[in-house]
Amino acid sequence: MKILLSKQFWIGTTVLLLAGVLLFFVMNSYVMPAYTKLDEGLTIPDVTKLPIDKAKEILKEAGLRDSIIDRRYNAAFPAEYVIDQTPSPSLIVKPGRKIYLTVNTSSTPKVIVPSVKDLSLRNAELQLQNYGLRLGTVSYESSPFKNTVIKQSVESGTPVERGTIISLVISDGLGIKKALVPDLMGLRLYEAQAKLRTLGLRIGEIQFRAVSEQESNRILDYSPKSDSLLEGAKVNLIVSEIKGAGEVTEQTTTLNDSSQVVFSDSTQTPTTPSQFNKK
Repeated sequence: MKILLSKQFWIGTTVLLLAGVLLFFVMNSYVMPAYTKLDEGLTIPDVTKLPIDKAKEILKEAGLRDSIIDRRYNAAFPAEYVIDQTPSPSLIVKPGRKIYLTVNTSSTPKVIVPSVKDLSLRNAELQLQNYGLRLGTVSYESSPFKNTVIKQSVESGTPVERGTIISLVISDGLGIKKALVPDLMGLRLYEAQAKLRTLGLRIGEIQFRAVSEQESNRILDYSPKSDSLLEGAKVNLIVSEIKGAGEVTEQTTTLNDSSQVVFSDSTQTPTTPSQFNKK
């Protein structure tokens, strides 16, 4: 109690409180704003389409830093010109902010093609993008591991220009099991297609043969005629059409699986390929 009644105690407490208030005011009004530069901001200048030396100079004069993060070839710009920057021009940033630049080269940079075999299609595409390559044609072949890459158009380890297109062959998941080849004789074209697909077989070449009396779009012949084929194998078809009437389209027929339709120019009768047995 004597301490609380002491004059010196209250004088000391008052001095400490005033010192604390003064320190807070100074820190909040002067020290922290100066440290964080809250009241300062710089507008990023546009340095694209400029020589890299000039771009660096402009950024330095603006109180900004630079860093070259990529070099790419663009025929629309001279070599050693800035073709892209991040952050974008006109944004307001703090002084000293680093601006990342992409510079044009005199020739397309080389990259090493990675191996994307056994990867999924999605992962293979991402891997190619990471190396600066582009995905080309995607085709499918029979192989047990569905949706995985089994071939690539350029072998891994090959040096190529950045932006080169790499085509891939993807497994369709077929090829392990054997499928019994059904009797297709006399079926409508769409019926034969549906039956083959149900068994995991593909439609190969489709040829139309002119007939005088038989109904159009009936299967006249097919090959191969082995008892069984590996899933994914192609079956070629010869289909009837009324002589002189041209191809008759089935409303429910879907011609795909890279089927080729072949006609003879003179009679609309296809030349029978060697793989078909003549009746």
